[in-house]
Amino acid sequence: MSWAGPEDVYTSTSLASYLDKKLLVLLRDGRKLLGILRSFDQFANAVLEGACERVIVGELYCDIPLGLYVIRGENVVLIGELDLEKDELPPHMTRVSAEEIKRAQKAEREASELKGTMKKWMDFLDMD
Repeated sequence: MSWAGPEDVYTSTSLASYLDKKLLVLLRDGRKLLGILRSFDQFANAVLEGACERVIVGELYCDIPLGLYVIRGENVVLIGELDLEKDELPPHMTRVSAEEIKRAQKAEREASELKGTMKKWMDFLDMD
């Protein structure tokens, strides 16, 4: 029987290939986090260094700094390495401040709620 040293533990999991690389992490609640993977465990809990939350509303975006960030593995939907050679976003996207993106999120949320209300009224009035 051969003994596996600590270095063998890291080669047995796919997250090991992402260590010290810049990643995009999609969470169950829809948030998108960017940062450098510094650590992880067997439950896919992860530590991102220099993390930020990328908020996108239409053609506007903002990277909100989070610093050192711990992600619970059960909340992760997707993890992908960012290609540092390519632009992360299409050229038509516009970076805005955190305040501007929060206003845009609020307007988008209100428009969605209004659309839902209008649909309910239309369904109510439909006498088929």
